Amino acid sequence: MAHETVPQGLWIKCDSCREILYHREVSDNLHVCPRCGHHFRVSAAVRLRQLFDNERYKVLFPHCRSTDPLGFVDSKPYIDRLRTYSKRLGAGDALLVGEGEIARHRTVVAAMEYEFMGGSMGSVVGEKLTRAAERCLERKLPLVSVACSGGARMQEGILSLMQMAKISAALARMREKGLPYISVLTDPTTGGVTASFAMLGDVNIAEPNALIGFAGPRVIEQTIRQTLPEGFQRSEFLLEHGMLDMVVPRHELKETVARCIGFFR
Repeated sequence: MAHETVPQGLWIKCDSCREILYHREVSDNLHVCPRCGHHFRVSAAVRLRQLFDNERYKVLFPHCRSTDPLGFVDSKPYIDRLRTYSKRLGAGDALLVGEGEIARHRTVVAAMEYEFMGGSMGSVVGEKLTRAAERCLERKLPLVSVACSGGARMQEGILSLMQMAKISAALARMREKGLPYISVLTDPTTGGVTASFAMLGDVNIAEPNALIGFAGPRVIEQTIRQTLPEGFQRSEFLLEHGMLDMVVPRHELKETVARCIGFFR
C-alpha cells in the first residue's frame, strides 16, 4: 500500500520554543504560538484584516509601482527583482494601504510587507505612506502604520533615503492639524524606517520581543567592540528605556489601537 504524503504547510515549527505546531491552530490564534507566545510575522493583508472591523477595508493607491531609476544591477537587475516579487506576492511594493473602520473609527492603515524585499522602503513606499497621510489630512482621519522592515532600499540609493524626510514632513502636517498618528512596530523594524516614521507616532506601540533599532546588534558590537546587554533592541528593553509607549500582545492590539484613536478624537 502506498504511503500517503502529509500536505505541505500543515505543520510549522515555532522559531522560539521549537515546538511543532498545527498551522491552522496558529492561524486561528492570530499567528501567535499557543505554547510560548512567540509572534510570527504576518503579511500586510493579514495585518489589515486583523485590525479592521469585520476584516473589511478599501485598498488605496493600488496602482503605485516601483521603477528602476538608477538602472541598478547586483547579482541580477533590480527591475527583474521587482517583477519577481510582484508576481509572487501580487503586490506592487512593500506597503499596503487600506481604509476602513477600527471600532467604528474611520481610519487609514499602512502596513509593510516584509516578504517584498525585506519590507525595504523605496520611492513607492514613501509615496504611498505620504499619500496616506495626505488623505488623512483631507478627510480628517487618523493614521495607523505597521512597520516591518529591514530599512531603506539600497537599490534606489539616495531616492530611498529621501523618503524619510518626505514621510516625516507629511506626518508633521498631520500633527499641526491635531490628527492622530499611531505607530505599531513589529519584528523587525530597523534602519531608515526606524529613523523616520516608525518612531514618530503620537503613540508608539510594539509587539512583544520585536527587534527594533537603527543598526543591527551585530553591527553595533563590531563597531563599539563591546558586548551588548541582554535583550538589547528588543521591545521590552526599549520600553524600559523610554523609547516606546507600550508593548502590546497581538490579541490586544486592535483594542489598544482603537482606544488610542478614541483618546485623540
